[in-house]
Amino acid sequence: MARRTVPILKQLFHNSSSSSSSSPLNPNVLKTWSRSVTYMPRPGDGAPRPVTLIPGDGIGPLVTGAIEQVMEAMHAPVYFERYEVHGDMKKVPDEVLDSIRKNKVCLKGGLITPVGGGVSSLNVQLRKELDLYASLVNCFNLPGLPTRHQNVDIVVIRENTEGEYSGLEHEVVPGVVESLKVITKFCSERIAKYAFEYAYLNNRKKVTAVHKANIMKLADGLFLESCREVATKYPGIKYNEIIVDNCCMQLVSKPEQFDVMVTPNLYGNLVANTAAGIAGGTGVMPGGNVGADHAVFEQGASAGNVGNEKLVQQKSANPVALLLSSAMMLRHLQFPSFADRLETAVKRVISEGKCRTKDLGGDSTTQEVTDAIIAALD
Repeated sequence: MARRTVPILKQLFHNSSSSSSSSPLNPNVLKTWSRSVTYMPRPGDGAPRPVTLIPGDGIGPLVTGAIEQVMEAMHAPVYFERYEVHGDMKKVPDEVLDSIRKNKVCLKGGLITPVGGGVSSLNVQLRKELDLYASLVNCFNLPGLPTRHQNVDIVVIRENTEGEYSGLEHEVVPGVVESLKVITKFCSERIAKYAFEYAYLNNRKKVTAVHKANIMKLADGLFLESCREVATKYPGIKYNEIIVDNCCMQLVSKPEQFDVMVTPNLYGNLVANTAAGIAGGTGVMPGGNVGADHAVFEQGASAGNVGNEKLVQQKSANPVALLLSSAMMLRHLQFPSFADRLETAVKRVISEGKCRTKDLGGDSTTQEVTDAIIAALD
């Protein structure tokens, strides 16, 4: 008999003899097991996997440095190929794209996009070059972190490659600019399929399509038509629709009503950042972008903090969002036990409340939070 089973058997016999309950198994006994049913890897699954790392701009090097430290402390089976990319570059370097195509997975800090001036966003370039058509942001309450609303657990799935982000703009005559919003049946169907498939695989109960089809009857109408067609193939998942302006109002008044939300490009950006603010802030919300062949993991909602020079100078950027995104990455790479360890350690530190950055009401530095999470690893 394996030595580790003896204490469990003793506890079983002790509880069954001393309990006055008629239940066949005292609930206290269940606490002696901390593991779920085991994950059975395929031969070779433990081989270290290469991941393309883009530290990025602003707070990016700070928070990606935290990830590297935690991964090393966990002895996680990943190693990073680092590339310097910055938002003021004209394009993503070819060697970076080649690395992501080879490795299939990338971890990225924020890239600042200059406002105006005709400089295209490298974030958008990455999504288009790698066809990362689905953006996923998970906005949820963290235990011990006080927020105005409780029971928030929203997943925003956003179409990533078209809509207002198509980049089709031109000046018709001086003083008149035309910007085209492109919606296609193909892209609308595949994002709807991804949202329903995500809900099905993650035991989610409802998918809400966000739109403005009352005004943009053809473009958003096509998006809704695609969502409705896909919804018929998933009868076990409730489907509803909401106009984007009403959606924003409902988010800030009763966010717990939402489960999975599927949106066109621009609406998803607004909805995800709003949901992140409700659930605890951009510093704690994980996210990623995925396509058929590649995935890029990054902070889920980044409004305002990527280029915050004060955070860089004080070295007090919150690494939690990217740490949780890294847990998503580890699950994507089929390293579930490492993902569980990392997520548990992050939640433990947040719950204890001793080490928090300023955005969460504390005064800790990035390094202090990183050290606390490393110490909390099982």
